[in-house]
Amino acid sequence: MDGVFAGLDWASQTHAACVIDERGSVRVHFEVAHDAAGLAELVRRLRGAGVTTVAIERPSGLIVDVLVEAGLTVVPIHPNIVKATRPRYRSHGGKSDATDAYLLADLLRTDGHRFKPLACQSDDIRALRALVRGRDDLVATRVQLANQLRSLLQSFWPGAAEVFAEVDSPIALAFVKRYPTPEAASRLGPKRMASFCGQHGYSGRRSPAQLLQRLHQAPLVALGELEMQAKGELALSLVHTLSRLIDQIRVLTSRIEHDVGSFDDGKLLMSFPRAGRICAAQILAELGSVRERFDSDEHLAAEAGVAPVTYESGKHKAVTFRWACNHRLRAAITCMADNSRHASAWAAAVYAKARSRGCNHPHAVRILARAWLRVIWRAWIDRLPYDPRRHRAAQLTSQTPGG
Repeated sequence: MDGVFAGLDWASQTHAACVIDERGSVRVHFEVAHDAAGLAELVRRLRGAGVTTVAIERPSGLIVDVLVEAGLTVVPIHPNIVKATRPRYRSHGGKSDATDAYLLADLLRTDGHRFKPLACQSDDIRALRALVRGRDDLVATRVQLANQLRSLLQSFWPGAAEVFAEVDSPIALAFVKRYPTPEAASRLGPKRMASFCGQHGYSGRRSPAQLLQRLHQAPLVALGELEMQAKGELALSLVHTLSRLIDQIRVLTSRIEHDVGSFDDGKLLMSFPRAGRICAAQILAELGSVRERFDSDEHLAAEAGVAPVTYESGKHKAVTFRWACNHRLRAAITCMADNSRHASAWAAAVYAKARSRGCNHPHAVRILARAWLRVIWRAWIDRLPYDPRRHRAAQLTSQTPGG
């Protein structure tokens, strides 16, 4: 049915839907539960109202999958747009699920031409995205647990946190597991330390005597016997948790490294300097394979959060950091850009020029990432791997004396 527009305000327990006509009048307004019966009712009632397109504030998730599988066109609208539009409908700035569902439907009616329908990715891309995002979340958890372990050790045995460079490295975890309290390490001498390092394949630059020196130079903490034992048990719990977590991250990493090589776009992204398999997989998972998703490299740069936001009114002009973006894509593309400057003279020159203008390291890396995205965009559109011989700016840099 022509002239019918639907908006859906999703939540964890219930979803509010609103269907309006071409004049903005409400045809039907209802709520459904977030369960199998509720989602089936949602699809049935939307179809019964003649709806073919639904506006929603999120681009992914179970509710989106249900709508897409039902043959409905889903138009994701960024929450910032919805927030900025609320005063257009009510001056008090209040919010409710019902009114937001109407707002989304009316935005689809008045400004639908400005928003792109959701481009469905292939099943293999969605699988890679699930693996990559899951691994990234586990890595973040690893960092959190490592910080927790370091803080705990600092509270009762600072030396154990300082003897090795990284508290969550395999040998550091093995050390805390073997010596969870200062009393357990009371008889640890150079020979035993050397034996321990040999058993765990320590390849560091410090000798056993130097490691013992770092252990004993740390300040001592005076605690009661029971508190010391309790904290030792907590340290062991964190060590066991971290060890299992690191093993699972290693398994996921191996799977992702294998899978990304099976994608043509994965091979394309790995062709860039120092991109690596994991970083290429992170970029591919967020970039996807649907070329029509982005209108230009500027659109992609904005999505990746490496293009600033400009505010200009009269004589006032301000260029600020872009907060609203795909944060996972920004992390991946800036990681790739930072690595690339160690293998590409052109990338190093772009970075150095940005630093010479007074940009700090993160800003300079974002500038380099923006420059790389122009090249990535062209390679992605043309479906060709990166070739420095076809990269004119890189060629000019290599021909410049000292470049």
